[in-house]
Amino acid sequence: MKPKQNTILVVDDDVSLANTLKDLLQGQGYSAVSAFSGDEALAAQRDNAGICVALVDLMMPFMDGLTLMEQLHKQNPELAVVVMTGFGTIETAVEAMKRGAEDYITKPFEREAVRRKIGRLMEVFELRSRVEQLEANLHEGRGSFESLVFVSPAMQKVVEKARTAAETQAPVLVLGETGTGKEKLARAIHATSTRASGPFIAVNCGALPRELVESELFGFRRGAFTGAYCDVPGIFASARGGTVFLDEIGEMPKETQVKLLRVLQEKELRPVGSAKSVSVDARIISSTNRSHAVLRSEFLREDFYFRIATVVLEVPPLRQRSEDILVLAQHFAREASDRYDRQIELSRSAFELLLRYTFPGNIRELQNLIESAAAVSKEDPQTITEKDLKPLLDTTVGPSVPSSDLGQPLALDELERKAVERALRLAQGNRTKAAALLGISRDTLYRKLRDYNPARA
Repeated sequence: MKPKQNTILVVDDDVSLANTLKDLLQGQGYSAVSAFSGDEALAAQRDNAGICVALVDLMMPFMDGLTLMEQLHKQNPELAVVVMTGFGTIETAVEAMKRGAEDYITKPFEREAVRRKIGRLMEVFELRSRVEQLEANLHEGRGSFESLVFVSPAMQKVVEKARTAAETQAPVLVLGETGTGKEKLARAIHATSTRASGPFIAVNCGALPRELVESELFGFRRGAFTGAYCDVPGIFASARGGTVFLDEIGEMPKETQVKLLRVLQEKELRPVGSAKSVSVDARIISSTNRSHAVLRSEFLREDFYFRIATVVLEVPPLRQRSEDILVLAQHFAREASDRYDRQIELSRSAFELLLRYTFPGNIRELQNLIESAAAVSKEDPQTITEKDLKPLLDTTVGPSVPSSDLGQPLALDELERKAVERALRLAQGNRTKAAALLGISRDTLYRKLRDYNPARA
């Protein structure tokens, strides 16, 4: 679901002035439309569901600004109206605000005043759009531990610990390099917990605007500040009964950590502009791509760290679990096959190249490599080779996995055999499930088992 674009409606019977204002707003990057009468304005709002702010001239023939404002509010009670008036009719502007206008602008208007007032209003509407988008996606993208693709012992230990954590309400901190699948693991914990029927809301802490962080997390009440035209619940209230995933927690400002710590301790929050506290019922799962030691010493307050890190899960980088490179590559090739409706496989040389590569971008990079190689070909069947992959690799990081990460080098056949054995153990002998874990067909698995041990296959 793509969020609708917030649009500003400019209404003035002075065509030149209306178009000047529209051009000014568009020059600031906003979407804006103009109307030159009350009837045109009402029609414009009916045709454009994205209109969230209206600049309305008070003195217009046929339908004055106050009447138009009432009609616009009947169509959309949440519309924010800013009235425009001359210096001699300030009293009328004050009356308009008593009847529901958000603010007023005097004519002749100052460009900076328009930018400032409209900018503040649009910040609030953009915040509301983000919250609406989160709420619309509450039940999308839910995963489970069965959706995680792995066979390595290192990941098996992480997942076993995560399964145990999912049975509790304890806050979880997930550590791992960028692209290792931290959010997917967090979603699996949520989907397996008693909160599975509630929302899962992911928040990128590094993307929270400093000036709006408290409003976005905790919500605000109508009238809390200029542009607060209605109550907005905030992320924690929207996540009631579910989980809030605080991605890149190390980017959260320390002053925000203090406020969030109190919320976590008291299990309640006070929306901006409210005199009353509301209860909080959301589990916290956090993540970071920073090392454990650096996170604690430089980025998080100690009291806040201990509150969010009851359970710590460390997802190993892909270069440290070579068996998973094989099964993930197969898995992504099969996904590409389904997406492009043709057979896509990887050659032995492609697998050997992938096993020698360090994957600085981890699983996300591997997925992109397979997707990129598949997207530039129309062959059916297609076999992705070393030649296809080599130009896509990040050569600035070096092609080979350090021996300290992998230990004794293993041949591809041996790695493949180990991957198959571990998939069968994870699937408790169920060959159909093992084939799914490996990203191969059941027939291919049977063939490999016959190759390894003809008597037992």
